[in-house]
Amino acid sequence: MPAERVLPSPDAEEIVNLAREVANEELAPRAAGAEAAEEFPREVFRLLGRLGFLAMPYPEEFGGSAQPYEVYLQALEEISGAWASVGVGVSVHVMSCYPLATWGSEEQRRRWLGDLLGGDLLGGYCLSEAEAGSDPAAMRTRAVEGDGTFQVSGTKAWVTHGGEADFYTLFARTAEDRSRGISCFLVPAEVEGLAAQGPERKMGLTGSTTATIAFDRVEIGAERLVGEMGQGLAIALQALDSGRLGIAAVAVGLAQSALDQAVAYARERQTFGKPIIDHQGLGFLLADMAAAVESARATMLEAARRRDRGLPFSRQASIAKLVATEAAMKVTTDAVQVLGGFGYTKDFPLERMMREAKVMQIFEGTNQIQRLVIARHLARMGR
Repeated sequence: MPAERVLPSPDAEEIVNLAREVANEELAPRAAGAEAAEEFPREVFRLLGRLGFLAMPYPEEFGGSAQPYEVYLQALEEISGAWASVGVGVSVHVMSCYPLATWGSEEQRRRWLGDLLGGDLLGGYCLSEAEAGSDPAAMRTRAVEGDGTFQVSGTKAWVTHGGEADFYTLFARTAEDRSRGISCFLVPAEVEGLAAQGPERKMGLTGSTTATIAFDRVEIGAERLVGEMGQGLAIALQALDSGRLGIAAVAVGLAQSALDQAVAYARERQTFGKPIIDHQGLGFLLADMAAAVESARATMLEAARRRDRGLPFSRQASIAKLVATEAAMKVTTDAVQVLGGFGYTKDFPLERMMREAKVMQIFEGTNQIQRLVIARHLARMGR
């Protein structure tokens, strides 16, 4: 039961339909096995890159398809409903390209952006640290300027694609000022002194590698500074606004898939002589799940359309991330309940999806941080 969508153009319909086809034929059949084996599906990202899904919102001149976020997010939904680890990976890659695409010089974009968007190179986003997660301005990783280079030392935690990525968008301290002393760099993964520690052992998204990245006096050419010195925190937070929409789309796709599976089961399973979906108690539960999914999607698309029109969307992005991930947690939990004992077994994907939903309330800014962001916006309104 695919989501009912209102897309802005025939091209958009083709893109989302292609995403659904790839999700059903290439991703869904492999997801359970790869997640159980904790295998990183590198070849899947190459396939998605060749099909253009890693570059959807970026300019055509660099290999993108210049799609509005409204379309990109709905294609990402389809991918995520089939395999959440891959959906998260697409979102992180797109976010990792954002600083170069938006803040990079013309020369930097001509030199590197096409390769980043082409699909052969996969990105990682190095912002969080063990003691600077929700508060990135407290980061300690330092980049010391030398003669045409920067020397980077420190560690970055919770890096999606850590050890698998081909490049990292790195944020490091270049001055003591808390908010204006951070800069952004584009770092190739093969640079000497960069090393990934062992992958984190997670309760979900086990097909998505997460690791700590250590920088031991890593030499980076000054040409890899993205934006101006001291602009890094502004760049990071701007990228996170768009990244939060990506995670909202992953959460909506996951919730839609859980709802579809619960409805299909409830139509087939019979008790007391009729399908369990016809029992009011269960029917109402499914109705609430459907309302949560569609409400989350509408909230996400409202933020995306504001972004597409060049309007402020930071508050709406936080609302979308909050609403969509809370919905995903509730819907996947309720879907397990619909299936009863079967839902609690690994014979069905819903127990895995419930575990995957949990982390979406945590990364790209915890939902407590989203509430803080929303409250601060409200406090400023009208002043």
